[in-house]
Amino acid sequence: MGFMDKVKEQASVAAAAAKDAAQKGQAKVGEVQAKRAADGVLRQLGLAAYLLQTERAKGTTESDIAGYVESLKAYEAEFGELDGTDSSS
Repeated sequence: MGFMDKVKEQASVAAAAAKDAAQKGQAKVGEVQAKRAADGVLRQLGLAAYLLQTERAKGTTESDIAGYVESLKAYEAEFGELDGTDSSS
């Protein structure tokens, strides 16, 4: 195998490694964005529950809660169960 063949092979391996790293990085970004969205839904769910308990809820609050729960179920189906721990701590 000549020098140029070795260089081409190493370049090919490096390109494959870079592509793999980029795909993993993009997947992690997607997970972080989904986690932030789920955190927002959890906040809205908590606010809706609070408004119900303090008798300040709108007429649509119960249907809003059902929508929040469905959103969280979809999140769990894709990323796993919510466990109540805050990984940012």
